Amino acid sequence: MTQVEAGYPEPPAVGGEAETLLGSLERQRATFAWKCAGLGEHALRMRVGVSRVTLGGLLKHLAYLEDLNFTCGLAGGDLPKPWRDVDWAAEPGWDWRSAGRDQPAELYGVWEQAVERSRLAVSQVLLSFGVDAVYTAPGGSRLTLRRLLVDMIEEYARHTGHADLLREAVDGRVGEDPPGPAYPFQIG
Repeated sequence: MTQVEAGYPEPPAVGGEAETLLGSLERQRATFAWKCAGLGEHALRMRVGVSRVTLGGLLKHLAYLEDLNFTCGLAGGDLPKPWRDVDWAAEPGWDWRSAGRDQPAELYGVWEQAVERSRLAVSQVLLSFGVDAVYTAPGGSRLTLRRLLVDMIEEYARHTGHADLLREAVDGRVGEDPPGPAYPFQIG
């Protein structure tokens, strides 16, 4: 059985630009989710060496970036809780630090909800404008949806590498291919 037959998230071998970019982002999300799945407080707070990075911190940080970039930036909405209540100038890195006080269900929930909001924002923009849609990102830069998707693929790839090392330290789970179906993204 091939990875595709098994439901492994894979960008299309022959597909359009949007499907390929979204397929790659969904693969990264699914791999990241698999690396973080099913862990309790201790495991989500575990560190490797001198690094302060934790799986819980990664979940919360990526949830924040999903909402900042897709919900707020691309869709033009307000940041939802918990992000809107943070004084980011006074508390830089809050997403990383505060994760150590959160329960596993909170961390998983905040990430999953942010990803769902992101998928909705992308779907709405793609249907109307395609990957060439230009928007003003937080901070004032003008970007296309294409550039945002590439940036998020890179962000997930980097942090999935961190998650890979942390998860191996927690319980020995290794590998890059999560079993089962991913979160398939459909346009339309």
